[in-house]
Amino acid sequence: MGLRTYIRENFIADIKPYKPKNFRKPEQMLEIVSAWKGLELIIADIIEQFNLPRERCIEFGVEFGYSAVVFSNYFKFVTGVDTFEGDVHTANKEEHYAQTRERLAPYQNIQLVKSDYKDWIAKDEQRYNLAHVDIVHNYTETFECGLWAAQHSDCTIFHDTESFPEVRRAVKDLAKKTGQRLYNYPQHHGLGILVAKKN
Repeated sequence: MGLRTYIRENFIADIKPYKPKNFRKPEQMLEIVSAWKGLELIIADIIEQFNLPRERCIEFGVEFGYSAVVFSNYFKFVTGVDTFEGDVHTANKEEHYAQTRERLAPYQNIQLVKSDYKDWIAKDEQRYNLAHVDIVHNYTETFECGLWAAQHSDCTIFHDTESFPEVRRAVKDLAKKTGQRLYNYPQHHGLGILVAKKN
């Protein structure tokens, strides 16, 4: 085992504070209540700071579509994967795929997929420029979905790193496992940012 591998395997990655250089509101927004509100102001900044291409974005945890519409401003194609049935941490436990699909119909570059993340990651081998993980806020699910996302995207963001300690722990462990750079933006319930290191 080399020194670099030893360090990566035995020390939890430090979290660097994410400092936006510019705050910018997207042109297209959904006027709905969302715990994600406020984060839309830093998405363009993340894309610019990490020099991300703007082709493909995937989102795990669409709920009512607020963040999916934000991403649709910056990427040619956005894929949103969700059961649309809520989970133990959401207020709404009713199936809402049809309502969300109708709400997002005007945004033609968004494709919604009614699926559990486990089924999706078992078959998707595509590469994405940005992945967003905002599923049930447990360690195991966040780590499993996040590992796939980190391996299939240039940058992976995780909502609720401040609200749910298990999400924060999973993101730190993902940085340790993948060797990617880890940042955290503490506002609006927290946004963890994992970025693949450039060679």
